[in-house]
Amino acid sequence: MKQPDKTLNRRNFIAAGSAGALSLATQGAWSKAPAAPRKRQPNILLIITDQQNINAVSATGNQYIYTPSMDHLAEQGVSYSESYCPYPLCSPARASIFTSRMPSENGVWKNGGRIIPSMPNMGQWFSEQTNYETVYAGKWHIPQPATLDIPGFNVITPGINGQGNIGDSSVADACAGYISNRKASDPFLMVASFLQPHDICQWLRINCLNQDTLRYPEIADQLPPLPDNFQYDLREPETQIKMRNGYEPVKGQWSELHWRYYIWSYLRHVEMVDAEIGRVLDALETSQQIDNTLVLFTADHGEGCGHHQMVRKSSLYDEAAKVPTIARWPGVIQSNITDAKRLVCGTDILPTFCDYAGVKTPPGVLGKSLRNSLEGKKQDNHDSILVEGSGSTGKMIRTEQYKYISYLNDPTDQLFDIKNDPGETNNLANSSQHAAILQEHKKLRDEWNNRLEYSANFPKKNHWPQG
Repeated sequence: MKQPDKTLNRRNFIAAGSAGALSLATQGAWSKAPAAPRKRQPNILLIITDQQNINAVSATGNQYIYTPSMDHLAEQGVSYSESYCPYPLCSPARASIFTSRMPSENGVWKNGGRIIPSMPNMGQWFSEQTNYETVYAGKWHIPQPATLDIPGFNVITPGINGQGNIGDSSVADACAGYISNRKASDPFLMVASFLQPHDICQWLRINCLNQDTLRYPEIADQLPPLPDNFQYDLREPETQIKMRNGYEPVKGQWSELHWRYYIWSYLRHVEMVDAEIGRVLDALETSQQIDNTLVLFTADHGEGCGHHQMVRKSSLYDEAAKVPTIARWPGVIQSNITDAKRLVCGTDILPTFCDYAGVKTPPGVLGKSLRNSLEGKKQDNHDSILVEGSGSTGKMIRTEQYKYISYLNDPTDQLFDIKNDPGETNNLANSSQHAAILQEHKKLRDEWNNRLEYSANFPKKNHWPQG
């Protein structure tokens, strides 16, 4: 397979102005405090892809995909294999990344929501609390997918809504141009938010109906096999069953061949964005800023990829809920490390950046800084993490060994022994041997519910019991 072209496009960078920066002083929602002095304050680059399955990286051992840029980050940094999104849907996941609060708290429990004014996003917090230049390129989706108006950020390009195959190149152009041409001495916080592999959603609509023959026979020997958990435990919540029945494979009566063709196509979408990421990373290297830049790569949520016969997102199964998370800062954090034990969530990103910038975190954040973990020091770990779904009526609790899924007003629970059943194929919720473990995880769910501060605009019908 031919290596993607990673040649840097050195077009001149033209800033889009300060339309996205809002003064927090006019909002009066939180107070400013001086940043603590630091000996070394890094540039920070957050790279986000859209709808990327955690295993859609060749560094994880996936032999059916070629991702040299992501692999390069993994070789030079720390990768987390137990990394979850806060909510497997675009707007809620992104709002949680940028606030370190759950969707039921920040006001974005469905696509197109807006973060409540009293809660600062990452750009607003860094603009007011630090000397960082805050720059954004690409998809936002809180609420608009493509916009020049993102509070706290200078938006250098909005990307193109719905077409990552076209818009992602403009995101890479803008980021590479900014990195290559900046003269300022202050550090930057840059978000490079790509749309791919989200284009698989359009692919699914176009290819919904099963076909008797393979559309491109010449790729027949390249089709990946079906995943081991293509067949799944039928003891599912009704919420999950309705979700599957509403998607294209059921409507189009897919054959196994069609499933394999879909997986093959999805991996090609990931390779497209890997090439664009490579161009941004090349700009760091050629501008000699690589040694003073913390890069963190992640995705907003995953993709079904045929596991449990699922496509798209929204499911609380790992294929939709887990995301790649890789961090690199040469000479500061560890290199070529895969952490397979530590539980990580997208809510950890903002606290990590605050830690490295030398600034306190916003009030009420749920995440923990990964700094000690990244540097090989003793880390204050999560005993459990929470993932929300289905308008935040779905709650997933993940502990070191087990995973528990429940939906409001749905009598069927799910409990999986992730260490012995990583494919989530055997629901243990009705096992008498696991009754105590089930109750323990229900208690953890209730403790999380009691901790949450539901936003005023969160629907009362979606409230879990608290108290």
